[in-house]
Amino acid sequence: MSHEKNIARVRLAASLLGAAMLLTSGIVVTTMAQEQQPEKPATKRVGSGGRDPFRRYEPPKPTIKRIANQSPIPSIQDRISNYKAQKAAAMNARMPAPKPTTALLLNEIQVIGISRSPRGYAAIVEATPIKLSYVIYPGEPFYDGQLVAIEDNRLVFRRETVFTDGRRERSVEYKPLRQPSPVNAVPLPSGSVATAKP
Repeated sequence: MSHEKNIARVRLAASLLGAAMLLTSGIVVTTMAQEQQPEKPATKRVGSGGRDPFRRYEPPKPTIKRIANQSPIPSIQDRISNYKAQKAAAMNARMPAPKPTTALLLNEIQVIGISRSPRGYAAIVEATPIKLSYVIYPGEPFYDGQLVAIEDNRLVFRRETVFTDGRRERSVEYKPLRQPSPVNAVPLPSGSVATAKP
């Protein structure tokens, strides 16, 4: 009986992970299709203040804390183009391609969810500058660090700071799950009361 429950749990976890990957691939295809459309010229309405409603939304740039004598960090576009060049070189050399997270800073990601899969714990993170989500596992490299561990409600990273004199400094950083906001919270239907079972 318990063996059948374990098989059912593994199948459920595999189907949930498959659904998350399918959703992520659909988002990537939609984003690529939107990027291929020509951008309309921006028109500014006369007499109105604020942002032009017909212009494509540009998210605010993430704040990056700089330490004295720290090596300059390239922009997200430079890091993405560098990643694409590394991926093309790896494919031409018939080597495994680098992970797409190697172009992202630790400050540029938000933890959306943590799940357990047959491969172990997995985390779903969103890259805030490009609005794409990735499923990551322990050992995943980033531009300025590496994912060390996935806990029940947070991720543990090893951040590496490179200085202009070649010195490297490593530190531990924790990223908690994204807190629900009015936008992403699911309200209970009216008249229902959430109760905990004893």
